[in-house]
Amino acid sequence: MSAQADRVMALSEWEERWQEGRIGFHQPCVHKMLERNIDKVLCGRERVRFFFPLCGKAVDMKWLADMGHSVVGVEISEKGIKEFFEEQNLSYTEEAVPDIPEARLFKSSDGKISLYQCDLFKFSSTVAGQFGGIWDRGSLVAINPCDRQRYASLIISLMDKDCRYLLDTFLYNPELYKGPPFFVPDEDVKNLFGMTCDIQLLTSADAFEERHKQWGVDYLTEKVHLLTPKAN
Repeated sequence: MSAQADRVMALSEWEERWQEGRIGFHQPCVHKMLERNIDKVLCGRERVRFFFPLCGKAVDMKWLADMGHSVVGVEISEKGIKEFFEEQNLSYTEEAVPDIPEARLFKSSDGKISLYQCDLFKFSSTVAGQFGGIWDRGSLVAINPCDRQRYASLIISLMDKDCRYLLDTFLYNPELYKGPPFFVPDEDVKNLFGMTCDIQLLTSADAFEERHKQWGVDYLTEKVHLLTPKAN
C-alpha cells in the first residue's frame, strides 16, 4: 500500500464524478460475484437486512429486494441515489435524518430500500441498527488508504452476530496506478478484520480487461472474501 498511502480523494471529487458521468465503477447488471456467492451469504436465511456501503446506484440492491430482503445503503451523491430509483422504476419518499444533520433519507415506497445521502463516516448503528448481510463491492477499495482502520471499525460495528460480510478487493501493481480503486492485499484485510472476524477467501480470479490498460497495469486480480464475526 506504500505507493498509495498518501492518496486522498475528497468527497467533492466523488460528487464531481457523478455530475460528469465518470462512473466507470457502476455495473448495469447484478455483480457476478454476488450472484455466485449469494447462497453462502444467505445460508438459508430469509428477509435478511443488507447494508451497502458507498452504494451508488447498484442494481444489486433491487435484485436483493426482489428476493424479499431489505437494503440500507449510504451514498454521498444525491444524483446517484435519484438515478437508482428512477432507473429501477421505484417510487420513493425523501426525508431528513434527525441523527445526521444535512443528511437525507430516500426510501422506496414499499419500504424495502432505504438510501442515506451522507458522509459514510457520519453513519452508524444508532441511525439504522445492525445488519445480517453486507455487500462491499467498490467500497473498501474506494476508501482513502489512510481511512481504512476507521472504515473497518464502522463496518464491524454494523455487523449483527450472524452477519455475513461479502468483500470484493483488487490486486495489481500499485506503483503503476494511483487508484481508486485502491490496491487492497489480503494482509490488509487480515489486519483490518482478523481480530474480530473469521475470513474465508471464496474466489481469486483474473479480472483484467481491455479498459484496464489505461490504468497502466498489466494484471488485475479480483478477490472475494467472506467475513463472519468470531464467536465470543
